[in-house]
Amino acid sequence: MALLTTQNLTAHYGDFQALFGVDIELNEGETIAIIGANGAGKTTLMRSISGVLTNQPDMVTLEGVPIGNASADAIMAQGVAMVPEGRKLFPSLSVEENLLIGTYGRKTAGHWSLETIYDLFPILKERRNNPGTALSGGQQQMVAIGRALMSNPRVLLCDEVSLGLAPVVIKDIYQAVPKIKHAGASMIVVEQDIGQAMKVADRVYCMMEGRVTLTGTPDSLSRDAIHDAYFGAAA
Repeated sequence: MALLTTQNLTAHYGDFQALFGVDIELNEGETIAIIGANGAGKTTLMRSISGVLTNQPDMVTLEGVPIGNASADAIMAQGVAMVPEGRKLFPSLSVEENLLIGTYGRKTAGHWSLETIYDLFPILKERRNNPGTALSGGQQQMVAIGRALMSNPRVLLCDEVSLGLAPVVIKDIYQAVPKIKHAGASMIVVEQDIGQAMKVADRVYCMMEGRVTLTGTPDSLSRDAIHDAYFGAAA
């Protein structure tokens, strides 16, 4: 049984339909990447999985249990944590206080604690008493990832963690992915950077206009096939 699935997932913002029958599957210990251009539906997919948007119950399942209509806090309590696009740190809190927020919705034993987050991102220990939003963009992203990990999630959703960051910073952040997987979290990574997605993913889903247009392992997908699935095949 897959750890997490979406089945014929649809999503709307008022009268606007953003997702059209999206099926994805995440297995235990796996990292999947969701790629696609702006407006493809990637963030809407993450919001639907995390409970920010509610759906029909069986459109999202966690170990076979329908969670599509569960609230965001209930889904987090079951072990699904999200690193949101834009980081969404609390400006009035220090780095360490922002990290500790991650334990409020799910207090469970596991690998991740302040000590292990600081081992993963040593710069955060140096800056732990600084306001979270006083850090560089890359350091803020580390805080956002650490905050999600503090709940010791079974599934970690990462929405555009490289957006707006310098390549050297992106490299530092993605070097943490193997350590996160080794500690027991399965991951869904949303990325516009196709090359970065291919480096970290066991499988890739490409989306365009709210639909999955291609899926496979990085080694099995040709550049032309990805281009057509990403932008649409030329007429």
